[in-house]
Amino acid sequence: MHHVIAGLLAAAIAVPAAAQGASPPLRPDQQAFRALYKELVETNTTVSSGSCNLAAERMAARLKAAGYGDADIRLFPGSAERPQDGGLVATLKGSDPKAKAILLLSHLDVVEAKRADWERDPFTFIEEGGFFYGRGVSDDKAHGAIFTDAMIRLKQAAKAPKRTVKLALTCGEEGGPWNSAKWLVENHRDWIDAEFALNEGGGGKADATGKPISLAFQAGEKVYQDFILETRNPGGHSSRPRPDNAIYELAAGLVRLGKSDFPILLSDTTRGYFTEMAKLADAPTAAAIRALLANPADAAADAIVSKDPGWHSTLRTTCVATMLDAGHARNALPQRAQANVNCRMFPGESVEKVRAQIAERLGDPTISVTPRASENPQTPAPPPPLSPLVYGTAVTLATKHFPGIPLIPTMAVGATDGRYLNAAGMPTYGMPGRFGMPDGNGVHGLNERISVAGVMKERDYLFDLITAYASK
Repeated sequence: MHHVIAGLLAAAIAVPAAAQGASPPLRPDQQAFRALYKELVETNTTVSSGSCNLAAERMAARLKAAGYGDADIRLFPGSAERPQDGGLVATLKGSDPKAKAILLLSHLDVVEAKRADWERDPFTFIEEGGFFYGRGVSDDKAHGAIFTDAMIRLKQAAKAPKRTVKLALTCGEEGGPWNSAKWLVENHRDWIDAEFALNEGGGGKADATGKPISLAFQAGEKVYQDFILETRNPGGHSSRPRPDNAIYELAAGLVRLGKSDFPILLSDTTRGYFTEMAKLADAPTAAAIRALLANPADAAADAIVSKDPGWHSTLRTTCVATMLDAGHARNALPQRAQANVNCRMFPGESVEKVRAQIAERLGDPTISVTPRASENPQTPAPPPPLSPLVYGTAVTLATKHFPGIPLIPTMAVGATDGRYLNAAGMPTYGMPGRFGMPDGNGVHGLNERISVAGVMKERDYLFDLITAYASK
């Protein structure tokens, strides 16, 4: 995931401790899925040397072999400069023309992986010790394979689902120069238009032994935005200091900004999240959480809850200084001082509102605050609703597939391609079903891995969930 969705709930697969040895024999349908998954992982889709087009073409061939016609599949290229950054949209027509479609969204591109740094070839699908290894086995080719496999299984079913089901395999989520999900939303909304979309961003949490703790249903994500803070001054000779120093003025403003939290904001998702966390927390923390839910202005409760950095970020927009650049010579007073402040904005907050909040906290009108150009949608998107259809169905099926494991609504503090769909009015949800260990399972790092038993269980859960959504 772009900017790695971190903190509260990891998005990689873990496996229960008892399953970390040899995996049980696969069913015939699981063997077919494994072959599809292997082909997808072994197709290099890095920005430096890979091709999302090739991955899309290979998935299209599998869909056609399952009975999809040419009219059901659109293969599209990337930009003129990056033609290899394209993707695929496939459509399975539903039986009820009045029922709005659902969309399955997964990005094909993966983070770079240097063979010399890995214990195994990152672009060879390797099964070892109860895990699959390879770049993208979790982020996000697990979803790409599961969703493509689901489209095949739905096509081969005895009758069509009520809803039309669409699949979009896209490129550029991991930060490449071209994002085909954004391009689809802006140029071919009709290809992917749906009542809601299923995406990455959810998952679950396990302890260090792999024991599942909770499932995560992601509804809403923060928005990444950088701001440039700058002070200017005529400067002069360093032997003649003056009180209006550009560096001191910027530094003083940054100190004030760092000491002033943004106000608490709550959505249905974060209310649901903290309600569940109160059930799992120790007594003093649980009391503070409940007090904060009752009164978000309760500073004493906020101080307790915000001791957890992840919870602190979930409660509000956060802005933090990340880079400094000042002065032009060692023997001269600075004529300019500049800082980059990185914000993760709460869903629905506008860039202008956050810019004004930064300026207020700086307490110095001579410090300019300018938003950097961004690929983010111009219109802020509110968090998608936790409706009985979408969230309630996920909870019901989770009790069947993962008995005794609570399913908790979460807001991602990072970013996915869901930001483009949410801003366009298509509520997009990060799917539960996988349990991330504390080490992150190598996602965006070395030796990325995913539990064999875990991904097979996730596949079964998500297929039942997709089928349920498509039939309602």
